[in-house]
Amino acid sequence: MDISEIKAELAQLRKEIKYHNKRYYDEDMPLIPDYEYDKLMSRLKELEAEYPEFITATSPTQIVGGTARRKAGKLVAHDVPMLSLQDVFSKSEVEDFVNGVIAKLGEVEFVVEEKIDGLSLALRYRNGEFEQAITRGDGTIQGEDVTENARVIADVVQKLVDAPEYFEIRGEVYMTKKNFEATNARQEKLNLKTFANPRNCAAGTLRQLDSRIVAERNLSMFVFNLQKIEGVEINSHTAAYDFMIRNGIKIIHNYRVCKTFDEIWAAIENIGSYRADLEYDIDGAVVKKVNSFAQREILGATSKFPRWAVAYKYPPDEKETILRKIELSVGRTGRITPTAVFDPIILNGTRVERATLHNQDFIDALDIRIGDTIRVYKSGEIIPRVSGVNKDKRPADSVPFKIPENFTAEDNSILRNHLLNFVGRAAMDIKGLGENAIADLIDAGFLHDIADIYKLKDFRAELISRKILGLAKNTDKVLAAIEDSKKNSPVKLLTGLGILGVGSAAARDLILHFGSIEKIAQASIDDLQLVPDIGEVTAKNIADFFKVEANIRMIDELKNSGLTLEAEIVAQDNSNSEIRGKVFVLTGKLEKYTRDEAAALIEARGGIVKGSVSKVTNYVIAGENAGSKLTKAQELGIKILSESDFENLI
Repeated sequence: MDISEIKAELAQLRKEIKYHNKRYYDEDMPLIPDYEYDKLMSRLKELEAEYPEFITATSPTQIVGGTARRKAGKLVAHDVPMLSLQDVFSKSEVEDFVNGVIAKLGEVEFVVEEKIDGLSLALRYRNGEFEQAITRGDGTIQGEDVTENARVIADVVQKLVDAPEYFEIRGEVYMTKKNFEATNARQEKLNLKTFANPRNCAAGTLRQLDSRIVAERNLSMFVFNLQKIEGVEINSHTAAYDFMIRNGIKIIHNYRVCKTFDEIWAAIENIGSYRADLEYDIDGAVVKKVNSFAQREILGATSKFPRWAVAYKYPPDEKETILRKIELSVGRTGRITPTAVFDPIILNGTRVERATLHNQDFIDALDIRIGDTIRVYKSGEIIPRVSGVNKDKRPADSVPFKIPENFTAEDNSILRNHLLNFVGRAAMDIKGLGENAIADLIDAGFLHDIADIYKLKDFRAELISRKILGLAKNTDKVLAAIEDSKKNSPVKLLTGLGILGVGSAAARDLILHFGSIEKIAQASIDDLQLVPDIGEVTAKNIADFFKVEANIRMIDELKNSGLTLEAEIVAQDNSNSEIRGKVFVLTGKLEKYTRDEAAALIEARGGIVKGSVSKVTNYVIAGENAGSKLTKAQELGIKILSESDFENLI
């Protein structure tokens, strides 16, 4: 490669890794398996080692992955940096690390232990009393204060038997596989979004503003390091573990003290042999650790990694199997998801016979065909993925797989789910149009897309005569609800369109930024990414949606039917210091505003709207039939505003 190609590849790798860092650390929504991310990072390190003159201060190799976010509380300065570990992927790399340490220090004790796949957390104790819990955040400067949430984690000890003046430890918050399954079952029952894996669930839960949700989901925690201690002298990692055990602190299980590389590699292989049977996920083994704290001081650290530990990443368990068929399923927003069904195989100790194929683009990229011998592996130790095709074993009569273009016509469930999403509470909230009514209207030929809902009034007599919505009284009630929904804000309308990745929060951000659905439709992918929390994938989904002629026609019909496509508040007015930067919670029913309209008024003036009451809440706006949020606000002494108080404030 010439210099321009090297620079181009470095720039692309850094951009891609930073994007995936944001998805993993800040949004708890990784898009690629850890192993694929690790390969990207390895390639970047390889290039930077070969061309050190091109290393930049902002390269992902020079900084810790995450950024501190103000979601679960205030930001707190780190007393001791919470650095990540250098990843290694082969026996030779582990050996190089061990030999390098021994060459520098002479006789050394190492500790090998499991690397839990969770969210890093520091716990601070003062005079034996639990004082504060802080996430890793940016790893070096500050993290998020999640103390109240940590208090409801059973593994977090509230009071130590011994009482050093100051004691800070670091551990990993995680969720057991059993509790993860229970949480997702509860999410499904409440018609809420489920989590992709236990790590995402644990990370999202720890950042909740309501500690009751944290308690409900039963998080766990292992402690794996002593960060700092004052008033008691501890000289080694294992001595620190002994102190923690004496004080009831749950430490990493099954750690082993080793002195030679052979002992270390045997310990790594031992962890690998039983990892599939653990009740929690691990994403590697930590060769940690030079045991002596004095020797750790000698080795020191880079700006990103300590030099006294590495993390060995196990290769994903991958096997070949024969693809027997591809099933198509329909989500609530109408999205078609293909699923591979193959001969059963055992991966990481569990039987696997199905894996998502994501979409047609994924199928095309790998050229997956029914009858192919495909390679399947476990992502994050839990999710089966298809990594490729062994084309040498492809049947001679195989043909490319395409999702049928007429699948919508053949399967009305796509349209039904799309319409149910549109009329649901989070979107247009049209009472009376439930699952049975929608299905009957589709079967009778009245509904072909969203816009047809607002044409039903023209068929009132026929609807009544055929009793599709019941008797005349009920039909008129449903038609009135449809008519009333025209007053909804464009946020609800945009939410109801079923664009992948655009829920109510994203819809509100988009409307506040652009002012109308029509302007969103005209925006480029780059312009869409200027909106907070709208990433490249969601931006592309939005742009693709508005490129479809049928969708453009549908939007025009909705506008002609009298629906609101433009927000009343467009320009942001940050002049009101009583609102700017303040946290508001809405509860109960307001007379003059919907929740979305009130939220838009607050956010347009620089305020922040949250869904639950906490100590950081400044105002609670209470309407008719205000419930538990009002009670909690009164208990916390938070200022309560009536609707008229709110109008005076704005």
